[in-house]
Amino acid sequence: AEGREVVVLEARDRVGGRVRNHRLADGTVVEVGGQWIGPGQDRMAALVSELGLETFPTWNEGQHVLHFHGRAGRYRGTIPKLSPLVLADMAWAQARFDRLARRIPLDAPWTANGAADLDGQTMETWVRRHAKTKGGRALFALFAEAVFAAEPADLSLLHALFYTHSGRGVDALTGTHNGAQQDRFVGGSQLLPLALASELGPRVRLSAPVRRIVQTDDAVTLAADGLEVVARHAVVAVPPPLAARIDYSPVLPAARDQLTQRLPMGSVIKCHAVYDTPFWRDDGLSGQATSDTGPVKVVFDNSPPFPNSAATGSPGVLLAFLEGEHARAFSGASPAELRTAVLASLVTFFGPRAASPVDFVAVDWAAEEWTRGCYAALFTPGTWTQYGPALRAPVGRLHWAGTETATEWCGYMDGAAQSGERVAAEILARRP
Repeated sequence: AEGREVVVLEARDRVGGRVRNHRLADGTVVEVGGQWIGPGQDRMAALVSELGLETFPTWNEGQHVLHFHGRAGRYRGTIPKLSPLVLADMAWAQARFDRLARRIPLDAPWTANGAADLDGQTMETWVRRHAKTKGGRALFALFAEAVFAAEPADLSLLHALFYTHSGRGVDALTGTHNGAQQDRFVGGSQLLPLALASELGPRVRLSAPVRRIVQTDDAVTLAADGLEVVARHAVVAVPPPLAARIDYSPVLPAARDQLTQRLPMGSVIKCHAVYDTPFWRDDGLSGQATSDTGPVKVVFDNSPPFPNSAATGSPGVLLAFLEGEHARAFSGASPAELRTAVLASLVTFFGPRAASPVDFVAVDWAAEEWTRGCYAALFTPGTWTQYGPALRAPVGRLHWAGTETATEWCGYMDGAAQSGERVAAEILARRP
């Protein structure tokens, strides 16, 4: 739109990256990658409107299932039926965590008051110190797994606080109604990148992973499989660990390269169990389940939108996440082993009818060649304070984008969109 010519070199044979639709045998679309949009994700909402797409609410009616400390229960709303002591402990610790998070500058977390201390410890360290009950600590672990696809010990406390601030707080990140999981895309979330790509037409080159980038004073040459492109500027928008695998000439500054060495990806296996109908709705259940044992700890009703929001229809889909240590444990397992383990969890939550899906779809994002993990890269202790300034700083004619570089909704599709707007403005502000 600004009169610059572009070419997009896409490693995969499709566009969308960590956003991907999968079509079932009956034509129903389920998303095996990122799928939700919630309040405050204004860039995605604007794109939905601009591209003529539609959204619909995540199914949230009925009772939620909770398996916690060996006990099974059901509840409505957002507050589970737990010991008053555990609920009070979690409420106090969450309020303190959210308060700390709001103090982190989103554009420069390394400048926060006490940044070195916050970055010198893991989220696990903080939780053990401030959550006084075993149940409170288990709930924080669930938060880390559900939001970061990691264990609390995997990431810096400063990063956990920054990420939480960027996503508007613990409740917003974990919630369905009025939360980040509030709405879904009619036809699947990949329709959005497909629509954007269609506007660019032949400028998008598929199956063209970039292997080498060579900079001179006035140009950048990118060598991809099957073609070479010479441009004024290049935007690297792959996950940081994959950006580190590109061969750069001249070599990247030490700070940028060391940064990418310290950013592992989260671990998640996203599974869909497909049934003739959403039978759990007949039992008064929402399809949402939470457990502190696993291997499946978080479940959603991922059925397609039915006419008039009817409680019944075809098919019914349960979305089951394996995250953090459980995703690592099952990464490399046989499809049969994974299916058996996931269905066992679903039977525990929803009864024997969950044992017999008509279809089962699973994607281990750590095994995806051009992602190597989800939802996003994790900042390990010491990384923000030692290397944070290198995250977005251009290197000559190289610019860095992707959801990890976002200051709002980092790790989400909205964060990816923000990074694109930022880097486009960055390039337009420079001389050709």
